[in-house]
Amino acid sequence: MAAPLQQRRDPHARDGAALERTLGRWDLTAIGVNQVIGTSVFLLPAQIAALVGAWGPLAVLAGGLATLVVGLCFAEAGSRFEGTGGAYLYTRAAFGRFASFEVGWLAWFTRCSSQAAVTAGLTLAVGRYAPLLATGWGRTSLVAAVTLLFGAVTWQGIRQSAWVVNALTIGKLLPLAIFLAAGLAWVSPSRLPALPPVGVNDALSAGLMLIFLYGGFEVVGVPAGEARDPRRHVPLALVATILVVTVLFSLAQLVTTAALPGLAQSATPLADAAQVTLGTAGALFITVGSLLAMTGNIAGQVLSGSRFLYALGEQGDLPRWFAFVHPRHHTPTHAVAFTSVVALALALTGSFAALAALAAVARLLVYAGTCGATLALRSDRWSGRAAPATFTVPGGPVVPALGIVVSLAVGAGATRAQLTAGAAFLALGAVLFVVGRARR
Repeated sequence: MAAPLQQRRDPHARDGAALERTLGRWDLTAIGVNQVIGTSVFLLPAQIAALVGAWGPLAVLAGGLATLVVGLCFAEAGSRFEGTGGAYLYTRAAFGRFASFEVGWLAWFTRCSSQAAVTAGLTLAVGRYAPLLATGWGRTSLVAAVTLLFGAVTWQGIRQSAWVVNALTIGKLLPLAIFLAAGLAWVSPSRLPALPPVGVNDALSAGLMLIFLYGGFEVVGVPAGEARDPRRHVPLALVATILVVTVLFSLAQLVTTAALPGLAQSATPLADAAQVTLGTAGALFITVGSLLAMTGNIAGQVLSGSRFLYALGEQGDLPRWFAFVHPRHHTPTHAVAFTSVVALALALTGSFAALAALAAVARLLVYAGTCGATLALRSDRWSGRAAPATFTVPGGPVVPALGIVVSLAVGAGATRAQLTAGAAFLALGAVLFVVGRARR
């Protein structure tokens, strides 16, 4: 019978260094909310309206409920583990080292490319006010400064990282809350357009878009090895994250639908709606919120990406060098540095654009793997591979089975380019796994 996959002492840590357990339930919730609320909420309402029109608010609400189905599986699986790694640990216990390595490897690389993409987007946003920082050496300097800044914060300690993430989460939520409070007063039946007929293809495209809109909640369980009571706090933080963002996204879609008759044609829907409901100051407020959303997302990517890499090293699927824990800061500094360097290289070279296609396959693996692991770990055959669940999804196999269906929808909606890119990186991951196993 295999031993439960819990936190292990790193044999390369000096002076008995180990990760520090300081995160509480609301720290974990802030990490999740921060990761989900990136730039998409400020831009996506127009794209949703272009597909389903005034059905948008209900579609966004339905997307949140579908995400909650998958999130409940993460909550149950997360309630069994105290170590770092999230979906990587869950799939390792249920399906073995190779399957989990592919999940962890692709999840880490996707974090790096996502961090690079958001950093590049930040330079464009800042460049509107300081054109010097949008091109040439100005852009290079800004990309390097932002990447190194958040890498240094993550290096310094989990408590410092949590403070930064908490502050940036509040900073991005405050403009949204003010906008929604003013916008809801603007909403009335007379300002809402008629519900249009929606074709099957448009509905499916909107559904896939919404699955990506809610993506990011899965990082809540990744830093569980630094949480005070992860088996109880991770499930609560996961559910809280999805409920909070579902309410915010649904209300944002409702307000923009009422405030902007031409919502589908708006390039900056939340800023344009804020202009209508709050005036010029409101539009500026939302713009500041979008900048904070980007910076907060970068901070969260460094934190979660480095912990994926640390977990792969800690469990022996990558060299132990990646699992090194700094004796004073109690952070995986080698994993932080390596993740930051890769993200910086991708941002400076623009390679992230091609790698963005990996997100669809990565999410398919992470979601389906965790939903499948939820079912597998309930079986007596696998019961010794993880601790007993402190949270169990009601309904027997129904919710995990629905979660697998939602996960497969990501793959069904992926383009050929996305599937090709994902298959190529899965093949590369297989090569790395074989080489690493041969070395071991």
